[in-house]
Amino acid sequence: MRIRVLLVAAFIASQTVAYHAATPIHYTLTFPEPQHRWMQVEASFTDLASTPLELRMSRSSPGRYSLHDFAKNVYDVHVFARDGRELDTTRPDPYGWNVSGGHGGGVTVKYKIFGDTIDGTYLAVDETHAHINMPAAIMWAHGLDDRPITMTFVEPAGGQWKVATQLHPGSTPLEFTAPNLQYLMDSPAEFGPVAMREFSVGDRKFRFAVHHQGTDAELDGFVADVEKIVRQEGAIYGEFPQYEPGYYTFLAEYLPWSGGDGMEHRNSTVMTSRRSIHDAQALLLDTVAHEFFHCWNVERIRPRSLEPFDFDRANMSGELWLAEGFTQYYGPLAMERAGLMDTTAAARGMTGLIESVAESPGHLVRSAEEMSRMAPFVDGGTPNDRTNWSNTVISYYPFGGAIALALDLSLRDRSDGKVSLDDFMRAMWRVHGKPGGAHEGYVDHSYTMADAEARLAEVSGNRQFARDFFAHYIQGHDVADYGRLLARAGFTLRKRHAGAAWWGDVGVASQGSPARIVALVPANSPAYAAGLEQDDELQQIDGQKISAAADVQAIVSRHKIGDRIDVVYVDRTGKPKTVAVTLAEDPHQEVVPVETAGGTLTPQQQAFRAAWLGPK
Repeated sequence: MRIRVLLVAAFIASQTVAYHAATPIHYTLTFPEPQHRWMQVEASFTDLASTPLELRMSRSSPGRYSLHDFAKNVYDVHVFARDGRELDTTRPDPYGWNVSGGHGGGVTVKYKIFGDTIDGTYLAVDETHAHINMPAAIMWAHGLDDRPITMTFVEPAGGQWKVATQLHPGSTPLEFTAPNLQYLMDSPAEFGPVAMREFSVGDRKFRFAVHHQGTDAELDGFVADVEKIVRQEGAIYGEFPQYEPGYYTFLAEYLPWSGGDGMEHRNSTVMTSRRSIHDAQALLLDTVAHEFFHCWNVERIRPRSLEPFDFDRANMSGELWLAEGFTQYYGPLAMERAGLMDTTAAARGMTGLIESVAESPGHLVRSAEEMSRMAPFVDGGTPNDRTNWSNTVISYYPFGGAIALALDLSLRDRSDGKVSLDDFMRAMWRVHGKPGGAHEGYVDHSYTMADAEARLAEVSGNRQFARDFFAHYIQGHDVADYGRLLARAGFTLRKRHAGAAWWGDVGVASQGSPARIVALVPANSPAYAAGLEQDDELQQIDGQKISAAADVQAIVSRHKIGDRIDVVYVDRTGKPKTVAVTLAEDPHQEVVPVETAGGTLTPQQQAFRAAWLGPK
């Protein structure tokens, strides 16, 4: 009898926990004075335990790795008990409001929040729309992460707005739901005069929702090109993810007062630009190609270091060279395969990737893995103090893109075209992304660095190749032999200014006498070796008075490699100095198609290039 009672009690307890977990949190968003760029938020938390409720504003946002401290724009906070009494709160830190017991099992919090930045991270409200990134706008509570959420949008007076979002539709056109906090925070919303276009690829539905000032014809043509990109990126993986709302949504803000940005989400992406479809179609499509690739890579093929995302702190990952960098590589590649970029433009893109690593002293200081871990400092963070990042940091976007280029060509070269980076991405998808998660918005099979190396070993059929590649180019400081790798595809890697003398890419004020060095002197330059540095004032070079940056370039261009030129300057302490700078050859390189560099594209090179860059 006692065992039966205990079993019944355990069952009741388990049902109570399940009931508590299923009790929704309700948010209502209103816009009493949109012209003043603030939003009113009301959040209701019910069925609470008697313990204090810890209300929080996020410090970080999915897809951003630095701190943004969204509480800074919250004001006029009032908290009410279940019976309507206003409750006192305490502030444990700048990001939280604690509500003590006595709330009667329910709490309603009302607050205003200011927002005036249209991009992938922040909140923007005005008389034309509300652009809502949830971490920048929504107060949430510790311990209630698994509760479902209902969100209601209220139109401002006189508005005829509609909502575009990856949130699930609710019972009315302006009501939406999310299964949990992780999904909610990964679900931006555009509330305004949205123009919507739809298309399907197989059984997958895609929506392009845009707030812009262009014409319907421009939008129709643009979306036709978006569909080409979607099809080519789907061909890389062989299939599309299951989009939980039943569709994937592109959220675009192409307005003169927008910032330029792109931000990936599980079933949507935010893309903002002050440029129009008419003026910058190729640039905007490049953002589309990058962000859509993320619906596989990082949203589902997810580093373990980012799963789940922590809203209370900066999120650090050593795998951003793969999560962001490989995406940086595949965006332009998808455009090339979709016929939206020509071979010359593709070569310029490759030049940028290679130069970002090969010509930067940073690759000798930090590996790609270590560069990825710098994201909390460099991803939208703005230091108040000076840094030496121009000499020690390379963005993990081009760094990872350069690694992807080397790996793709290496796999194709060693397998005679039978294996490529596409196969590696499919393997990552099959093992880590496609299995999904037990809870919507989560990834159960996130990967580690060792997992990524193991997938490369499987795809290449050679564990030693995978180990060596990671050791040299991802966790080491080597630079791939891009000239050799590109040659098989009919591209030439050559010096951009062969035989030209060079003293370094030294930033000198464009005008003013004396001319001042305005940025860190690159650590791989002759000027650095001679001891010149930021804030030095250049008096004379080679006996000539210096008044502007153009004077410096004119003097250097008159000399040949190996010449020594005397530089007279005053350092920042006011001490006059003279040093001799020995000029080197300009190291900058460029990738060009062999047929435009005076060579002949062979049938073998043409076939290799077509298999790599051609449509799938």
